[in-house]
Amino acid sequence: MSIFEKLESNVRSYCRSFPVVFDRAKEDLLYSENGRAYIDFFAGAGALNYGHNNDYIKDRILDYLTSDRIMHGLDMYTMAKREFIQSFSERILEPKKLNYKLQFCGPTGTNAVEAALKLARKAKKRTGIFAFMGGFHGMSLGSLSATSSKSMREGAGLPLDGVTFMPHPSGSFAEMDTLGYIENILTDSHSGIDKPAAILLETVQAEGGIHVADAHWLQGLQQLCRKHDILLITDEIQVGCGRTGEFFSFERAGIEPDLVTLSKSISGYGLPMSLLLLKPELDLWAPGEHNGTFRGNQLAFVAAKAALEFRDNIALETQVKQKEEFVRSFLEKEIQSLHPSIAIRGIGLIWGIDVSGITNEAGAKQMTEISFENGLIIERAGRGDLVLKIMPPLTVSMENLVAGCDIIKSSIQQVIAQKTESLLVTT
Repeated sequence: MSIFEKLESNVRSYCRSFPVVFDRAKEDLLYSENGRAYIDFFAGAGALNYGHNNDYIKDRILDYLTSDRIMHGLDMYTMAKREFIQSFSERILEPKKLNYKLQFCGPTGTNAVEAALKLARKAKKRTGIFAFMGGFHGMSLGSLSATSSKSMREGAGLPLDGVTFMPHPSGSFAEMDTLGYIENILTDSHSGIDKPAAILLETVQAEGGIHVADAHWLQGLQQLCRKHDILLITDEIQVGCGRTGEFFSFERAGIEPDLVTLSKSISGYGLPMSLLLLKPELDLWAPGEHNGTFRGNQLAFVAAKAALEFRDNIALETQVKQKEEFVRSFLEKEIQSLHPSIAIRGIGLIWGIDVSGITNEAGAKQMTEISFENGLIIERAGRGDLVLKIMPPLTVSMENLVAGCDIIKSSIQQVIAQKTESLLVTT
């Protein structure tokens, strides 16, 4: 029994899927303590968009560390915070003509979601929230109440209320007029559902199985929110910071949410940081009304500023779109052709291979296990964990992007072949 099994809580998760001890990491590769390299199609669950130990960002962190600068600042004014705010405004908000104020929350994504929900309820003086089936927004109680997974919700230990789930325009609801359904709920005096303070969504459901909301649907949702005086909150925690191409995943629809949550790759280096963007008229907080000891991670500010510079320096958005075309083509030609029931979904550099039509959860798990044995780290998502989730660093080399996709293809082929052989034996 290892020291991890002996002393670490049973709550540990990813280590069960990738059961080696990792020691080093660089760019798009992780190395075990024995020196074996693994291609990373996981990217720290989306926290490492710029790769492991990005040299440009690392150099600025090291400069800051060796100069005895402020390391812990709560929400006090610091040079590191000022420089990040200036850079974020000049490089992201102003060019996109977005008018937001910045609220620094606790160290992780769920803290930004909690702040957004709390502020929406304060602003609209309503308690309800609409979220979508298949959505994931965090594991603290407020965020968990807006997360639809039954197994995750059961861990709360108490009733999760205040959120009503709406059908998402995907899966079994793909042909349904989901916006019409919401409109009917809001206008029907006998719907039994009160008007919410806000509607919360991911424009690309990540943990829900890589479901990309249509741009026209997103535009319609914004119009619905404005018509009924409901705030629109977009959760950009996993699919923001360039994951879909543009910095924000909502940009492709030309919408402007009232509140936007960011975390994971906003720090650029895997450092804890979360951020809530809010329309100025919604900044209704009293001083200290929402706070947190680690809302001022100075190293994260330094890294986040460097990340914004880095993405501009290498024209990252263009690179993502070029790599997107390769992945799309590979999945359609090389993966989808393996079986007519395989479904492909995605955008930018987040893609899902839905194998629910050809195997069960055990078969999907076997695919990721075979991939890991062959040097690829890839996780599963969606209902029943039946979607293989491709999410490499945005800076992944074409060599390793190709190699990783080839490994996935091989793993799917092996499971299909085993299933076919098993059927032949039983008949």
